Amino acid sequence: MSAFDLSVRFFLQLAVVLGACRVVGLIARRFGQPQVVAEMITGVILGPSVFGLLSAKAVSAGLLSVDPQAWLFPKESKVIFFAVSQIGLAMYMFLVGVEFRTDLFSSRIRAAASVSIAGMLAPFALGAALAVWLASSGGFFTPKVERWEAVLFLGASMCITAFPMLARIIVERGLSGTSLGTLALAAGAIDDAAAWCVLAIVLASFKDDWRIAAWAIGGGVVYATLVLTLGRRLFARMEPLTRANGGLTQPMLAVTLMAVMLGSWFTDAIGIYAVFGAFILGVAMPRGEFAAALTRQLEPLLVVFLLPTFFTYSGLNTRLDLVDTPQLWFIAAIVFLAACLGKGGACWAAARLHGEDNRTALAVGTLMNARGLMELIILNIGLERGLITPQLFSIMVVMAVLTTLLASPVFEWVYGTTARARGDLGSLPSRS
Repeated sequence: MSAFDLSVRFFLQLAVVLGACRVVGLIARRFGQPQVVAEMITGVILGPSVFGLLSAKAVSAGLLSVDPQAWLFPKESKVIFFAVSQIGLAMYMFLVGVEFRTDLFSSRIRAAASVSIAGMLAPFALGAALAVWLASSGGFFTPKVERWEAVLFLGASMCITAFPMLARIIVERGLSGTSLGTLALAAGAIDDAAAWCVLAIVLASFKDDWRIAAWAIGGGVVYATLVLTLGRRLFARMEPLTRANGGLTQPMLAVTLMAVMLGSWFTDAIGIYAVFGAFILGVAMPRGEFAAALTRQLEPLLVVFLLPTFFTYSGLNTRLDLVDTPQLWFIAAIVFLAACLGKGGACWAAARLHGEDNRTALAVGTLMNARGLMELIILNIGLERGLITPQLFSIMVVMAVLTTLLASPVFEWVYGTTARARGDLGSLPSRS
């Protein structure tokens, strides 16, 4: 397809995606699911697992001469879709960082670190045990993968938290300015950063190039240090400028967006993913009128228009139909149980040890247990780099989808009603 044809098709793709997300969102809300989960489900529905399967059957039955799913989402157009989805995701995580309560985080850093460490060690150990079992069984890791590489990869995959999805659920529930929301976001950020560093080590050994790991870990530390010190001081000037100009001017917005793009580019280039660069830059932004003006100008377009492209893009690359034998479903059940016990159970226990009441601890464990699309990203990397087979990929996708679907209703059950009664959910509007 020509560049013109791809651009024309892309407009239609966006229209279909936005419409489908809203329809699925209305249905999902009846089952207690937030809009973000509806967007993930929409991607799976529009992808090869549902729409693609129905389209192929219609073509084979002679009902259609052209596969509508393949026509609407040709492989060539995924490059454009991916690029737009990354912009939406990075900008959204930047706004999450802008609203991040550093005062609450500093007062709860020990609890956040403990929850994060527990949420990494327990699922990593279970993932390592599963990797040894699956590697000996054959058919789940490619022949060129060493056993210790399989252990590290699956351990990192079990550790991951759906950081963007966790942030979206926290914002939609009005928890972004609360103690619980800050604790969960901080623990999730530490958790995912560590998991991506482990992945960098795996990829470095797999390519026999340890510079990959050095760049990811060392570069990430240097970036965070510079942004949260020098960058914070530089951007502090934006607050008095906003007040003096009576609002956010176009040059100020352009400089801010340029900084977000540069931060996202750098962290993506060093191997720890763009969301962390954008999130850390958001944390460094001054609070006050500048932050409020940024949110007012950027949030509606991001949440309603750009962000759904990220969640649906990942769903378009998901194949749930590959788990098609009793043995694979049995392994999928074991993986799911290990994921819930390792992540949710360990985070709950760590929160309890730091003095949280049982409901709050259960809420933290529930939110941290959602893998979502960060899991899909790390799995796609493993599949594309030849670490895992499509069978293991599909099993892990099933686990990611189920843990994410359970997060919102279980959270509502263990915490939501009680929190509303106490008035802990704050007054932020629902962003759906």
